[in-house]
Amino acid sequence: MLDELDATERNQWEKEVGNVILVPMVGRSNFLGGIAGINKIGGGDFDQHDLDLLTLLAGQIATAIDNTNLIEQLEEANQSLFSEKEKAQPAKGLVEYCLSEGRLPSQYNTLIFTQQDGRNIYIEPSAAPIRGHDGHTSGIVFVFHDVSQTHELTRQLSHQSTHDVLTGLFNRRDFELKVRQAIRDAELSDREHSLLYMDLDQFKVINDTCGHIAGDELLKQYTAKLAELVRHGDTLARVGGDEFGLLLENCSNQQALLVANKILEMTQQFRFSWEAKTFGTGISIGMIGITHQTSSAIDVISRVDAACHMAKEAGRSRIYVHDEKDQALLARHGQMEWTPRITKALEEQRMVLYYQPIVHNTHLADLNSHYEILIRMIDESGSLVPPGAFLPAAERYNLIATIDRWVISEYFRWLAEHPAQLNALELGSINLSGHSLGDETCLRHIENQLKEFAIPPEKICFEITETEAISNLAKAQSFIRKLKNHGCNFALDDFGSGFSSYAYLKNLPVDFLKIDGMFVKDLHSDPANYAMVESINHIGHVMGRKTIAEFVENQETLHTLNTLGIDYMQGYGIAKPSILSNLEK
Repeated sequence: MLDELDATERNQWEKEVGNVILVPMVGRSNFLGGIAGINKIGGGDFDQHDLDLLTLLAGQIATAIDNTNLIEQLEEANQSLFSEKEKAQPAKGLVEYCLSEGRLPSQYNTLIFTQQDGRNIYIEPSAAPIRGHDGHTSGIVFVFHDVSQTHELTRQLSHQSTHDVLTGLFNRRDFELKVRQAIRDAELSDREHSLLYMDLDQFKVINDTCGHIAGDELLKQYTAKLAELVRHGDTLARVGGDEFGLLLENCSNQQALLVANKILEMTQQFRFSWEAKTFGTGISIGMIGITHQTSSAIDVISRVDAACHMAKEAGRSRIYVHDEKDQALLARHGQMEWTPRITKALEEQRMVLYYQPIVHNTHLADLNSHYEILIRMIDESGSLVPPGAFLPAAERYNLIATIDRWVISEYFRWLAEHPAQLNALELGSINLSGHSLGDETCLRHIENQLKEFAIPPEKICFEITETEAISNLAKAQSFIRKLKNHGCNFALDDFGSGFSSYAYLKNLPVDFLKIDGMFVKDLHSDPANYAMVESINHIGHVMGRKTIAEFVENQETLHTLNTLGIDYMQGYGIAKPSILSNLEK
């Protein structure tokens, strides 16, 4: 046994293998021993799995040294434990080499054994010679280290890096990689592939109504059904919270349309039950072909995402096939291309604050004490980008709240750095988007920035649109009251554009009504607009709100507004927007 090793070799060998699992020992003509005296990894007794594995390895060694008696003894056990193909295969050549050379080969592979249940066992072998007193090799000590658990952990980590944890589908990163591979294949082989981008309708409703656990369960149940409709070899991925991508390889648009219709039908029939409630779902699907003309993965995914949004805007639960000539789709795609540019501009400090004066009807020359803060972007070439070019994209693709917080921080910092302008300030108005309205993160940000830069809250006014306020009435009321408790002011922007403006007004504790510009700009020549502005001004004053008319573009409009008694005016006819730093002059 181990006593046949010389003392030095034995001490070194026991140090190296003292925590491994299996050590069969092989002589020139027989199987010498097993696992006595060797500990297993982590301590504890050898279990049935260890003994089964030792039986297999001993059988393979016995075959290699042609020990017929031992082969017969182990044959029955091997048949019950492992697949037919495993008998006397992986370890055989290794044993033969070690017996002839007295060592392991310099390079050898992990041994893999397949059990009857289909699971694999992974073994890393080691070996040391058994030498007699004359120095000749009389046998080999083999150490077979079961690394199946490590191999499984590595496999799981690899799977997690490419798959979504919740649904088991491919994740966005790996999906984009496979789309790139499909584009490359289309270039080389001229084959056509198809790409679907899907947005699950009603997910947010269920998630908000029943909680995140219910939302997770919905996604798991739905994706299991979705996977049943996908061919083997196609790639189904979760690319967002409730968004999925499907790459159909070697598939024309006509074939892909059949798949999309099956998905649409399945989704419409799918029902999700949670706590005695049953919910229906729908899905909006965008579709595009991948050909040798497709430029890049980023571009094609952007285009099919735009097609998906068009399906949603057309009424949801429908399929929208990408068409290069569709002007609405091109406009949507153009908006999507703004998102990385906006992000980069924020990172590179290429956003700039502007201001536009708001003047009182009795102090038309005072252009510095009351104004609205505006934002502009400087593009990569140094040109000024107007807000209408990038803010709609920021709004649609969830960047607007980031912009809101940037404007607040930058304006408050500028005021703190220019105390003379802060002292002269009567009111500075900052626009807040619907994404920020009612957002506790935004609320805390405002409170923190007011405190950090020591800005008197009564000098700040937040503008929110009437449409956003009405669509989020409860949140808007709470948000407004919390900041008004600090002393901040609020203005209701675009007032009059909503369907029930007056009905909601008494429920919103705002200080100013900014009359929608569409009523103001033709005020002096349109009797209907005149009547609307007059009505808003009267109701506002009765309810204790001051009025602001925007889009004042000429002297005739300014004169008419003065006649009506509008409190404040704003527009190009008074002063154009200017960079904020001009106030320092």
